[in-house]
Amino acid sequence: MSGLALEIQRHGAGDVSDDAAVLAAYSSDASLYRVPPAAVVFPRSVDEVAATLGAARELGLSVTARGAGTSVAGNAIGRGVIVDFSRHMDRVLSVDPEAESAVVQPGVVQAVLQQAAAPYGLRFGPDPSTSTRCTIGGMIGNDACGARSLAYGRTSHNVRGVRALLADGSPLTTGYGADGRPVAEAPGSDLLDRLRAVVAGDLATARTEFGTFGRHVSGMALEHLVPERGFDLTRTLVGSEGTLAVLTEATVRLVRAPEVAVMVVLGFPDFPTAGFATPEVLAFEPSACEGLDRRIVDVIRERRGPSAVPDLPAGDAWMFVELSGADPDDVRRRAELLAGAGLGVSALVVDDPGTADRLWKIRADGAGLAGRAPSGRPAWAGWEDAAVPPDRLGTYLTSFEELLAAHELTAMPFGHFGEGCLHVRMDFPFDRPDGPEAFRAFLTDAADLVTSLGGSLSGEHGDGRARSDLLPRMYSPAALSLMAAVKDVFDPAGLLNPGILVEPASSTADLRYSSTARLTKGLALAYSSDGGDFGQAVHRCTGVGKCRADNSGSGGVMCPSYQATKEEIHSTRGRARLLQEIVNGTSTTTWSSPEVHEALDLCLSCKGCASDCPTGTDMASYKAEVLHQTYRRKLRPRSHYSVGWLPRWARLGSAMPGFANRTMDVGPLRKMALKAAGVDTRRRMPAFARRTFRRSFTGAVGTGTPVVLFVDSFTNHFAPQVADAAVAVLRSAGYDPRITRQQECCGLPWISTGQLDGAARRLRGMVDALAGDARAGVPIVGVEPSCTAVLRHELRELVPGPDAAAVAEATTTLAELLSRTPGWTPPSLAGVRVVAQPHCHHHAVMGWRTDQALLEQAGATVEALAGCCGMAGNFGVEQGHYEVSLAVAEQNLLPAVRASAGDDSRVVLADGFSCRTQLDELAPDARPLHLAELLARAVSVQPATPR
Repeated sequence: MSGLALEIQRHGAGDVSDDAAVLAAYSSDASLYRVPPAAVVFPRSVDEVAATLGAARELGLSVTARGAGTSVAGNAIGRGVIVDFSRHMDRVLSVDPEAESAVVQPGVVQAVLQQAAAPYGLRFGPDPSTSTRCTIGGMIGNDACGARSLAYGRTSHNVRGVRALLADGSPLTTGYGADGRPVAEAPGSDLLDRLRAVVAGDLATARTEFGTFGRHVSGMALEHLVPERGFDLTRTLVGSEGTLAVLTEATVRLVRAPEVAVMVVLGFPDFPTAGFATPEVLAFEPSACEGLDRRIVDVIRERRGPSAVPDLPAGDAWMFVELSGADPDDVRRRAELLAGAGLGVSALVVDDPGTADRLWKIRADGAGLAGRAPSGRPAWAGWEDAAVPPDRLGTYLTSFEELLAAHELTAMPFGHFGEGCLHVRMDFPFDRPDGPEAFRAFLTDAADLVTSLGGSLSGEHGDGRARSDLLPRMYSPAALSLMAAVKDVFDPAGLLNPGILVEPASSTADLRYSSTARLTKGLALAYSSDGGDFGQAVHRCTGVGKCRADNSGSGGVMCPSYQATKEEIHSTRGRARLLQEIVNGTSTTTWSSPEVHEALDLCLSCKGCASDCPTGTDMASYKAEVLHQTYRRKLRPRSHYSVGWLPRWARLGSAMPGFANRTMDVGPLRKMALKAAGVDTRRRMPAFARRTFRRSFTGAVGTGTPVVLFVDSFTNHFAPQVADAAVAVLRSAGYDPRITRQQECCGLPWISTGQLDGAARRLRGMVDALAGDARAGVPIVGVEPSCTAVLRHELRELVPGPDAAAVAEATTTLAELLSRTPGWTPPSLAGVRVVAQPHCHHHAVMGWRTDQALLEQAGATVEALAGCCGMAGNFGVEQGHYEVSLAVAEQNLLPAVRASAGDDSRVVLADGFSCRTQLDELAPDARPLHLAELLARAVSVQPATPR
């Protein structure tokens, strides 16, 4: 730490960082702005928050409170001290089921509060799409809403009181008395008297210009300070974006979830037509009314396959409507009436809760999915959540589409139609010299459109840096003066979140991507989805923060290192922010900067983000590029030559497997060898097989459909029984497997260590060996998931061309091939309980749904685990990674294996060699199998050669 961090600690703040990597990670939120802070504080108590404020006052630094950093308007960044509540002050302090309330710290994640309230049949009403990672403090700061605000209101309707600190460190408490009237205390301060005097000076403005309709969120909620509303300071503080006080505790209202909820999907010919129908839909009193169109749906189908989207009724735009209540018959009757009302071109009542959940997930992922515009270019926030009264929504959507065309922009809009709120990101041309001016021109035209319809620049995310300087287009000078006077009462020195709401920063200042971005020459990867531009690739990260969410219940993988450390810098988003610095024209950060490598060191290269991140941020590929650019033609870390060249050493070891195995069994020799190789000495290297698969393979027998079995180096040298089983299963299914003439390698260890030139050479050789079969329509079946994924993905990026594309198209998993084989039925696995650890690359590139469906078709009960095994190829064996590797394994894999121990019907399924290696070390009784082995056993086919 530098002197600044130590000085803040001297004032009493314990957990402080001004590390370059941390500052870069906190330089942005989910907005398009970049403002590097001076330091980041992670307070453990109210006293430490007060100490931080004291240090900031003495040092002349601003203070910005932050939760999960999912703000799309730039509300959670600042040049001074960032106070991150999400690390330590993240608890539900109490739940009172009788009072239907809870007391929480500001850093508690909304989903955690839901879990605490659920046993009592209660929940927190507002449910933003980021609920798995957004914090209650952040929701209070921005007055967040979510899809069901029709039923539960905004966050401001669900807060019963707060404890906070003013900029001078004095306490402020608000709430409601036994009679329901607002109360507030500011001991030792005349703040309340001064605030009453300010508002009394212009009651007409407070009464007429603020809170004009349900989603009027822009500015401050000063309408609650008028006498007839009882001087409700709680409601005023909610939505003030951290500019008036620093929240340290909140008492929130809990509600009872409805007993019955039914989804109705209405189809419309286009988006504006759906908007015009909104008032008629509202007559049915829905609890949610959300709109989206074909643009987002097509993206999901393209990225995740046609099966990712359940069948939708006819149309090019849809409204997802939820009706809820206590009486199932009444809810169903209303649903049928709505579906039969003829409001669109089609309607569908969704009876299956699972299907409804999948449809709601499409809507929840909207913010991330909309991060790529229909043009294929990055789409940016900035005009993200404006709202108009719902009866004017159709007019707004019609005019908005015209506005997009006039400014030559494209977008994938969606929104809370029932509240008149539209979410949208656009492909602003920030790569052009006039990009900021084009951005500003759109903002002003859009602001004028919304205000002409009586709307609000922000409908739930606040104004932040994106819209605060547009407030004069919405408010009168008197209203702006009133907000400034209120700010002065609370924070006369302008310490708290400056540049927001009052004396705003320019909406075109501090943009994190612009035409000044450095050109990145000599890239090893093609970045085919990003126009060959590394800058566009790393700016895929829009900051929605899904990488921070607990994935244990989602079946996802992203982001295992963040789950282990809870450090922002170890999240996909945090790393993306560091990599964005490389292309930032004003940053001194380069490929080889220590802070970049610090951030990437604990990245497992699991590729979970490539599929689980709604924007498709592929940190594994970016890490490989960074290592390639840093060490190209330079001396590398030892592990790059050892585990990075493992297929090469495996070939040598297999020449004398007995000698190699005995040598690694001798303790001193083993430790010496591992240490020299840069491998953690607590690891055991896998034993070489007595006979490789290639030596024992009998060749094609010519009695079935030809198929090429791609046997990777790991399977060939260490686990030939898996390939034997694959051969047996393929032959039983009517295939005639053959292998390449010589051992080919996909180069994965070279890729993961950034030796991309070496990987490309190996892949070119593989393409030469496989292209003929691929062009002839012969399937190429991978055994090892990670190597199969290379053929499906990295192959095109490292050696692009028609032959590589043909090989990628021909490559399939065993389950994929068997599932599309005419007449094939799986052998019976009735009574078998499968605890499956899908390989991360399998999950990310191929998807594991086909495997699961095959197992279930065979009669097995399948528990598919979320997360990564923690080994992740070379990651888990490298020095410095053991503890994180173990922590990742403890997230999902090891608890599930331990919980199922003693169940004779249990089979632990792990297709990945690294997953089985991790289990062999950490859970030796698990005895994991590959899918091929499980199927081979089921058809009573034994491997040809005992091992």
